[in-house]
Amino acid sequence: MSERKFYPLRPIQRLFIDTHFNRAKSTMMNVGALLKLSPVIDMERLADAINTTLEAHDIFRCRLVIHPETQDICQVFDGEIIPAKIEKNSDEEFELLRKKLLKQPYKLIDKPLYNITLIETPTSKYLYLDFYQALIDGTSIAILFIKEINMRYNGRYLPEKFPSYAEFVENEAKISSAELEKGHEYWRNLLANFNREKNIPPIDVRTIKLWTKGEIKLKFKNISEEFFRKTKRNETTFFLAVFMMSLAKFCMSKNIYMRLIHSGRSNSNERRVMGLMFDNFPCVWDFEKDMTVEDFLNELEGNIQTGFSYKRSLDVVYNEGLADDCPTFVFQKNIFNDHTMIGDATAVVIDTPSNEFSATPNSLDLKVFSKEDGLYEFWLIYDAGRFGRNSMKNFVAIVEKILSAMQNPNNTTSKIWSLIRG
Repeated sequence: MSERKFYPLRPIQRLFIDTHFNRAKSTMMNVGALLKLSPVIDMERLADAINTTLEAHDIFRCRLVIHPETQDICQVFDGEIIPAKIEKNSDEEFELLRKKLLKQPYKLIDKPLYNITLIETPTSKYLYLDFYQALIDGTSIAILFIKEINMRYNGRYLPEKFPSYAEFVENEAKISSAELEKGHEYWRNLLANFNREKNIPPIDVRTIKLWTKGEIKLKFKNISEEFFRKTKRNETTFFLAVFMMSLAKFCMSKNIYMRLIHSGRSNSNERRVMGLMFDNFPCVWDFEKDMTVEDFLNELEGNIQTGFSYKRSLDVVYNEGLADDCPTFVFQKNIFNDHTMIGDATAVVIDTPSNEFSATPNSLDLKVFSKEDGLYEFWLIYDAGRFGRNSMKNFVAIVEKILSAMQNPNNTTSKIWSLIRG
């Protein structure tokens, strides 16, 4: 037997795993969905498509282990593939199994970090996909994994070799001490003036000590994908700019910090890697300097690219808590929410794992999803142990107004600031 090879954790993996251990009673970090399949699906054929997909990617052999020398958590890619099997249940047994499946936290050390189950009842067919967040991201699940099992299900040709996540991790970790320290200096300087009292929304609930989930969902009706087709604007940058300005107005602080969840995929090869690729890095803006929306978006895009160039040094942000409590923003496109295609037939999402805690130590999660009708859905997930629902509704109202105002590239940030009452 060959000697086991140990790989470091990526900084974002380290953040998630540390969060898991520090908050084990309040978060599970399961990502996935319970899908109701079309009656025409051949379950044996689907199981074979899933299992050959699992065999083709080293991420599904990933195990978290304790390094025998350093005693630190690291990862290996030599675990056995746990194949998807078909379970036959009565409808009543399925309901009991469904509740159990959706509430199973992962045991982390040297255990499989995914759970794929096919379920057949007398009336329906189901597929449960569940992955550990520190293992895999939404792009991998909803685009790469689903696309590949569909291709295999339909007998389509696939390459014999796929990009290796282990190789990606190993190559990313190859950074000189000088380059690493240069990145550390960049992040420390960027976040030196972050102030939890000024740069996040004011706390207005003090009766609940533990994190409690609050949620507001809204479909934006004052913008569509047509706006971005016409203007050639980057959707992620535009919505980040809207939220930064909304937070500035809501907090009455012109110096704003947010963390952007970036896909992390920067080239064609990385876009094919199955695994956790995204990064969560801080963005800062000072609204004291007035400029047009056009200039604001261009300069913010440049700041994002600069931050991305220092992604290998993000460990200092997580380890030193430089951006803890910063609101996070993620834009998701082509990620299924309500349904997807499995075997050329529509599969409907009927449930998701019941995670109880934000995956990172933050105050607000702001999520925008592009929808099939060309509109966008906004999810505001907040700590109801800090913020009241009325204040969060006020924040959402500010977002809608700024979203409209920023569609005019000639508006200035100071003009928008003065027009919006918050």
